[in-house]
Amino acid sequence: MEKQNTINRREFLRRLGLGSAVVGAGVALQSCTGGTVKTQDVIGDFDPAGSPFSEDQLGEMSYRINPYTGDKVSLLGYGMMRLPQTSGRNQGAGENSIDQEQTNKLVKYALEHGVNYFDTSPAYCKGFSELATGTALKQSGFPRKSFYIATKLSNFAPQDWSTKASQDMFHRSLKNLQTDYIDYLLLHAIGGGAREGGRELDAIETFNKRFMENGILDWLVEQKKKGIIRNLGFSYHGDIRVFDMLLKWHDEGLYHWEFVQIQMNYVDWRHASEQNSRNTNAEYLYNELNKRGIMAVVMEPLLGGRLSRLPNHVIAHFKSREPQMSSASWAFRFCGHFEHVLTALSGMTYMEHLEDNLRTYSPMKPLTDEDLDYLEEAAQLILKYPLIPCNDCNYCMPCPYGLNIPAIFVHYNKCVNEGSLPAGEEDPDYAKLRRDYLISYDRAVPRLRQADHCVGCNQCEPHCPQNIRISRQMERINKFVEDLKRNA
Repeated sequence: MEKQNTINRREFLRRLGLGSAVVGAGVALQSCTGGTVKTQDVIGDFDPAGSPFSEDQLGEMSYRINPYTGDKVSLLGYGMMRLPQTSGRNQGAGENSIDQEQTNKLVKYALEHGVNYFDTSPAYCKGFSELATGTALKQSGFPRKSFYIATKLSNFAPQDWSTKASQDMFHRSLKNLQTDYIDYLLLHAIGGGAREGGRELDAIETFNKRFMENGILDWLVEQKKKGIIRNLGFSYHGDIRVFDMLLKWHDEGLYHWEFVQIQMNYVDWRHASEQNSRNTNAEYLYNELNKRGIMAVVMEPLLGGRLSRLPNHVIAHFKSREPQMSSASWAFRFCGHFEHVLTALSGMTYMEHLEDNLRTYSPMKPLTDEDLDYLEEAAQLILKYPLIPCNDCNYCMPCPYGLNIPAIFVHYNKCVNEGSLPAGEEDPDYAKLRRDYLISYDRAVPRLRQADHCVGCNQCEPHCPQNIRISRQMERINKFVEDLKRNA
């Protein structure tokens, strides 16, 4: 047997991805949502310089057929949540920082290579995603019937629950998207709670306030009958009672859902509830839809980017099997493996993101049973990490006390993933790592927006699709930082 190299404790922890506390994530950049975007959202460990992109590598895009409308939908869908922007600095809350020129290029390139499903929301990119999406699609020169627009009724706030406010939101979507009909309209993020007049509402109460008591769901059904909406569905996060209730309505013929958007990836397939007891395994969600012939649209195929920027030993696990495939590609292939997945959404900020995903789905190489077992092994490796499952969706923002919640989580996760988190004073590199961490923390998150300013008001937590106990995580990160400062 070949003699193994000796490694010190620091290297051992780095390779295992263990260390002091939390999770793996990725490099932080500002996103159009006002928080951060991870460069690994799609590109992951793929190295464009080492494997140049060539269109000759591409075949035809893989498509799925919507059984209700006959729509031929690209298996790769474009998520318009993390669009390129013009400035690296944080913009004001009401300022549009989207780089429209770059967005136009990406959208046109996607259309030219077979991508035809574009998913947006009034809530994305500080409210400017729909406008940017509509402009890019219009500028592409492609006829309206050649692509599908998905958007959402994102009436999260109590001031948007009135009939008029919700209807106005829908009409603004039509105007901003420069279209007179929506192909796929979703009730946005059902299953979450809300706060009204100082009172916490549970998920059922919140759903009723948003869609039933104001008559909006029935109004949307009427828009569908008129052809203004072609497919009606919902996106789900949180309380399983709401998901089951809406499927029961489908069974009883009260409402008909042509599609449902769920969080699905090879970790959440069987282990979502292990990460958070309030989450539901994607295997259950998908199978319940499959029983009814309802197509699934997949969100978070990369678990907020964490499945594309993995610790080294997990990447090695993949590379030993398919050296040329990125970690992201494995995750997207998992989603595409299931025949009742209509499309898998990806937030593609850079051309490299788009190119890597086109490789995966043009066409998609089917997974074998052995491949599925292999991905379950990878999931087990990933689950050894005490993760903060932040997907950087920014639903927790803005914080009333000015914290940049996603940026705090992303920075902490990034350091763990890179093996640069100070593991203990006995570490010979502790002094350097301690200093580097504190400096990088100040650079990533302005001091007045760091974890020590959290007062535990918990106003953010009902809005978190991942049900993160945000206040507890802030307390934990702040304690870690204060310990580093004391050990100067």
